[in-house]
Amino acid sequence: MKWSEIKIHTTNEAIEPVSNILHEAGASGVVIEDRNDLNKDWSTMYGTIYELDPDNYPEEGVYIKAYLPVNSFLGETVDEIKQAVSNLVTFDIDIGHNHVTISEINEEEWATAWKKYYKPVKISDRITITPTWEDYEPVSSDEIIIELDPGMAFGTGTHPTTVLSLQALERYIQTGDHVVDVGSGSGVLSIGAILLGASNVQAYDLDEVAVKSTTINVKLNQVQDRVTALQNDLLKGVDTQADVIVSNILAEIIVQTTEEAYQLIRPGGYFITSGIINAKKDLVRSDLEDKGFEVIEVNKMEEWISMIAKKPES
Repeated sequence: MKWSEIKIHTTNEAIEPVSNILHEAGASGVVIEDRNDLNKDWSTMYGTIYELDPDNYPEEGVYIKAYLPVNSFLGETVDEIKQAVSNLVTFDIDIGHNHVTISEINEEEWATAWKKYYKPVKISDRITITPTWEDYEPVSSDEIIIELDPGMAFGTGTHPTTVLSLQALERYIQTGDHVVDVGSGSGVLSIGAILLGASNVQAYDLDEVAVKSTTINVKLNQVQDRVTALQNDLLKGVDTQADVIVSNILAEIIVQTTEEAYQLIRPGGYFITSGIINAKKDLVRSDLEDKGFEVIEVNKMEEWISMIAKKPES
């Protein structure tokens, strides 16, 4: 089978929605080439260091690549992808150059070469994320290992928005907590919550690919008896009481959930939000406070913001 590589030149802000568009179009995974990666201090303690070629990266913004089978529907699929990405501007999302290129690639090369980019990464004091094909031995007795299969969808769980969310969960999860994960994606936050001590998690995503990815990844991590993955539109119709709600989605979507989140979170519970660009920080903070939350932390990693809000005790 022949495969076609679709490459979209866009912005950091658009990474999550563009990736989702590509997954919905049939891509089983995406590659993100961000020039900021050239300046990162890669630890040699976790995984193998590989040489990054600056010529593969844009001068500004990011390349998002996905792979689709070459068939009679490819042209129509690519046109739909282009239209969907262009439509993101209606949600006030900066899509940058939005330049799309198509090229064919050898199946054997595509099937294995991308794996070299995914190695175990320690993302917090206790949590390490590792792809399923890597052998990794914990370096401490209390280390938490999350295994993910990035080939399914939604990357390796090491995007700054995910890292910020996991670090917040590590600080605020209490043993026995009931957690709701809104926009579960790969399921990495649901898995992390359980391994940090939560008793159960309800994971919701509107995208059926995400629900499938969450289901598979929770089984990989042997927590399927404590995570329920369901297709749902944000928190609509949800009536469970939660100690923690975590939501790693766009700022514009977060503000659509705050009122329902406030009703569902028990007094003294937490609403962990991420996926917020700096320009939308005040929008989210104002909305959280208007709904009755107290914003107790604002954290930043690269261009991304995470906020932890607390529901008053009474």
